[in-house]
Amino acid sequence: MDEIQNRQHVVKQNRPERTMEGNAFSAFAITALRLAGHLTAAGDQLAKPAGQTSARWQVLAAARRGEMSVAQIARALGLARQGVQRLADVLEGEGLIAYADNPQHQRAKLVRLTAEGAARLGVIEVAQARWADGLGAAFMSTELDAARGVMARVMEMLEAEEASRG
Repeated sequence: MDEIQNRQHVVKQNRPERTMEGNAFSAFAITALRLAGHLTAAGDQLAKPAGQTSARWQVLAAARRGEMSVAQIARALGLARQGVQRLADVLEGEGLIAYADNPQHQRAKLVRLTAEGAARLGVIEVAQARWADGLGAAFMSTELDAARGVMARVMEMLEAEEASRG
């Protein structure tokens, strides 16, 4: 018992003090991470009837947006290019996307949604609309806009920090 108390004392002793705002931000970050996990699980459930996952759904939706390469999709989604490439290759193998020549870059093909990909994406989007409307009804739009605004500011700050590190 004494050993456990000594260990806890050392951990507490080495814990840096934070400001009240730092504590609030830390709680916000933990909540955001937990929310991300729940949203991914919900997205997987919404995409499952179309034979997809949240990650595959994101790539399909990006492919519908238009003339984007895998690298551009990865940047837009905040994901690693290699992971998006693997997903895109699987989706292409299933006939849900197609690669097209890129007039801007000889090797970086453009990702385009096929008719079958659009049909699968449509199934997911119908389910997502019902889901979003149901959850959204519990909030005022101004509440959600304010929360989104805070999250957008945090992302901008983190992106600027990453860019400054090179």
